[in-house]
Amino acid sequence: MLRKLSLSVAGAALAMVAMAGAAEAQDWRLNPTYGGVSLVTGFSPDPYLVNLQSGGSINAAQSIGGSCRGYVANAPDFRLNYSAGNILPLIISVSSGSDTTLVVNAPDGRWYCNDDGGQGLNPSLRWNSPMSGQYDIYVGTYGSASYRNATLSISELRSY
Repeated sequence: MLRKLSLSVAGAALAMVAMAGAAEAQDWRLNPTYGGVSLVTGFSPDPYLVNLQSGGSINAAQSIGGSCRGYVANAPDFRLNYSAGNILPLIISVSSGSDTTLVVNAPDGRWYCNDDGGQGLNPSLRWNSPMSGQYDIYVGTYGSASYRNATLSISELRSY
C-alpha cells in the first residue's frame, strides 16, 4: 500500500513538473523585442499602437497548450505595465492582413490566448476587471513559422 501511494505521489509530482514546464519555451523574463510601456487607466491616446512583426519559431499549441495557437517568439514582443482602475476594461488586440494570434502572460502568471476574437482573422483579449501589473504580449502567426506585419493595440475603449 505504501509503495502504491509513493508511486502515485511521485507520478503526480512528475505531472505537475511537466505542466509547469509547458510554457518554458516562452520566456517572459527576456527583454521584449519591440519595447514596452507603462500606462495608467484613462491613458491617452487610446488606442496605444505598436507596429511589429508577428510570428516566431515556437508552436504555442505545443509549448503552452490550451487554446493557444500560432507560432510565436521566445521573448515577448511587447511588455505592458498597467495600473488598472475600477471602471474601464483592458483590451489587447492585433490588426494584420495575415492570420495572427495573441498570447499574453498576465500579472496573475496565467497564459491568455486568442485566435480570431477580434475583427476578421485578428485576435483580441479583453479583461473586464483588469489586473494591475506586467502583461507580456506575444503576437503569433497562425499557419506557419513566418513573420508578418501587424499592429498591436492596447485600449480601454474597444477592440481594433
